[in-house]
Amino acid sequence: MTSAIRSTSTLPIAIVVALAMSACHGGDDDGPPPPQTNTLPNFIVGTVKTQSYDGNSDDLLTAGLGKTGLALATAPTIANAAQPTAAELRRLAIWSNYRALVDMTSNGGYGRFWGPNVDLNGNDTLGEGKIAGKEYLAFADDGSGKQNVSVLVQIPASFNADQPCIVTATSSGSRGVYGAISAAGEWGLKRGCAVAYTDKGSGNGAHELSTNRVTLIDGTLQDANAAGKASLFTANLGNTDLATYNTQFPNRYAFKHAHSQQNPEQDWGKDTLQAIQFAYWALNDSYGTLNGSTRTVRYKPGSILTIAASVSNGGGASLAAAEQDTSGLITAVVVGEPQINIRVPSQVSVSQGGVPVGAFGKPLADYMTLANLLEPCAALAPAATGSPYLTALPLATTTAIRTARCTTLANNGVITGGDTTTQAINALALLHQNGYQTDSDLLHAPMWDSQAVPAVAVTYANAYAKASVTDNLCNFSFGTTSSTGAAGVTPAVSPMLTVFGNGNGVPPTNGINLVYNAGTLGAFDHRLATVDASYVGAACLRTLWTNGTLTTNVEAVRVNANLHGKPAIIVQGRADALVPINHASRPYVATNRLVEGGASKLSFYEITNGQHFDAFLGVAGFDTRFVPLHYYNVQALNLMWSHLKNGTPLPPSQVVHTVPRGGTPGAAPALTTANLPAIATSPGGNAITVANGAVNVPN
Repeated sequence: MTSAIRSTSTLPIAIVVALAMSACHGGDDDGPPPPQTNTLPNFIVGTVKTQSYDGNSDDLLTAGLGKTGLALATAPTIANAAQPTAAELRRLAIWSNYRALVDMTSNGGYGRFWGPNVDLNGNDTLGEGKIAGKEYLAFADDGSGKQNVSVLVQIPASFNADQPCIVTATSSGSRGVYGAISAAGEWGLKRGCAVAYTDKGSGNGAHELSTNRVTLIDGTLQDANAAGKASLFTANLGNTDLATYNTQFPNRYAFKHAHSQQNPEQDWGKDTLQAIQFAYWALNDSYGTLNGSTRTVRYKPGSILTIAASVSNGGGASLAAAEQDTSGLITAVVVGEPQINIRVPSQVSVSQGGVPVGAFGKPLADYMTLANLLEPCAALAPAATGSPYLTALPLATTTAIRTARCTTLANNGVITGGDTTTQAINALALLHQNGYQTDSDLLHAPMWDSQAVPAVAVTYANAYAKASVTDNLCNFSFGTTSSTGAAGVTPAVSPMLTVFGNGNGVPPTNGINLVYNAGTLGAFDHRLATVDASYVGAACLRTLWTNGTLTTNVEAVRVNANLHGKPAIIVQGRADALVPINHASRPYVATNRLVEGGASKLSFYEITNGQHFDAFLGVAGFDTRFVPLHYYNVQALNLMWSHLKNGTPLPPSQVVHTVPRGGTPGAAPALTTANLPAIATSPGGNAITVANGAVNVPN
C-alpha cells in the first residue's frame, strides 16, 4: 500500500487518492466490461419469425418474381385458392404493393428509370434485380393484443457490417407491412442497407364478421376466438353483439385502421421508431458475437446511419418519428407527399407567386370530408373538362350522379347556382377557397370516381371517432355487393383469403366495398345507394368535423414540425389532389423554419405536374399530363446519401418545372430526361423562400 502511494507522489492529489482507493479494493480494473447481451425490445411480443431467401427462387425485393414478374398484370398464382400459404400471400403482397406506388409501364419509366433491374446510378445493370437476404417479422404491442403493429426487417446479403445503414419503409396509406417496398425499401436494399418496415397499426387487419375469421401476421386466416392475441386485428365485439350485427348487416367486414378504436395515427411516429429499434436488434442478432447461446450488442442506439423514408402516410409517419426521436436513432429524413397534420402557429403564411393561397394547414379530417362532399359536383365544372377518371360505372351513370350531387348541394345551401354548370363552378371555387390548387382541377373526378377520397373520408372519420364497426358511422359500412350494387351478398370466393396480399387496408379493396346502409332500396354501394351518391352520409361525415366531434383525436395526431436540426428533404407534387400541398408540405416547411430557425436543415422540392398516385400514370389522360414523383423521390434519397457520406450540400428548396409527355391519352410518348429536369444546385428564380414563418413558392 505505502509503496503504491509513494510511486505516484509526483501526480495530482486527486489521482493519487483514486489510485490508493483502487489499491485498497484490490484493483477493479480487470479489463473491459462484459459484452452486452442482445435482448429483444420489450415491445416485441410473441415469436419472431425469421426466413432467409436465396435471391433466386425467392428474394427480399421481388419475392422471386424478378423485374419481369413484377411487371406482369396478372397476379402470381396460388396453388390452392381455398387455402393460400403464407409464402404465396407474401409473394402476392410484394407484387401488389410494389405495383401500387409506381408507374409500371415501360413508356412511363419502369425498367428504364426505376425497377429492380435499375441500379443506383439509373442504369439497367441488375438483370431481374433479385436480392438475397434475411427477414425478421414480429408484432409490436403493449401486451393487450389490440395494437399488434407488424414490424419487419430485411437485411440484404450485401449488408456491410462495418458500414451499417438502415432505411425505414413505413407503409403508405393503410397498407400492410410491405406497403412501401417500391417507394423506399427498394432503394435501401440496393444501397446494402437493412430496411425497417412497419404497417403502423393499420395494415390489412381485416375481420370477416359473418365467419368470425381474422388475418394473422403472415396473412393466413384463423377463427378469431382461436387466434386470440395472435390476430392482426379482431373487432371488439362480444358474441351476442356479433351475432346481432351479422343478422342485421350480413357479409360485412371490420378493418383495423377504421375500427380498431385505437386512433392508430397518433402512434405512427412511435411505430416507425420501434421498427428502427427492432432493426437494431435484428442486426445485432445477425452480426453480434456469439456468446454461448446469445448474441452480443455490436450496434448501440444511434451508431447506425439511418434514413427515415417513405411516402404519403408513411412519409408523415417518418416526419413524426424524427420529431419524436430523442435517442439519435434517425440521422436524416427523405419523404414524398407526406400526409401530415400540423399545429400551425399564427405567424405562418403560405403564398404562391406572392399571392396568399386560399387556405393552408387544415387537417385531413377537414379537407377530406369537404372534398368528399364537393368533388362529384366540381368534376362537372368547365375547368375540369376532359378529366381522366377511374371508375367501374358507366359514364352516363357517373354523369347522373354528379348532376344530382350538384342539385342536392345547392338545395342544402352548400353551393349556389340555378343550373348544373354554375353549381359545379361554385363547388370547384369552394375547393380553391379551401386550399386546393387549380393544378388539381382535372383530378377531382378521378379522386372521387376511383373512390380514393370517399374511402379515406369514411376510414379516417371512423378512426378519429374511435368508432366500433357496429356503430355504422354515418350509415356507412364495409361489405360485399352484387353487380347491381346491393350489399350483403355472399361472395363466391371470400375476399379474406387474399386480403393480406391484394388489400390496401381501406375499402373498397379486394372485393370489399364501401356500403351506404340507408339507401333508397336498402344497403347498396355508396355510389348507387341514392341518386346523389349517398349525399346524406357524406354530409354527416362533414358535420363530424364541423361540430367538433373529431377535434380531440385529430389534435392527438398533430405534429410541431421540429426536426431538431436533422437534415431532411420533402418532395411533393403541386397537383396533389388527395393530400393538397397547401395543407401538407408548404405549411410544414414554414412552421419548421419558424420553430428551428437557422438550425433547420430541411429542403423542399415542389414538382409541377406531379400528383399523388404514380400508379395512375399508366391510365389514359394521366400519362399525357402528369410526371412520376417516384423519380424525384429516388433523386432526393441519392442527394441525401451524398450529403451524409460526402458532405455534399443539399440543394435549397425549389420548384422543379417538369414537362408533361403530351401526345394521345393512353399512348403518350416514352418518358425521357427532357420531361424530368434535375433538382438544381442553384435554383435561381425557382427558389422557394422561407422567412419569419412565411413561405413563398414561385409560380
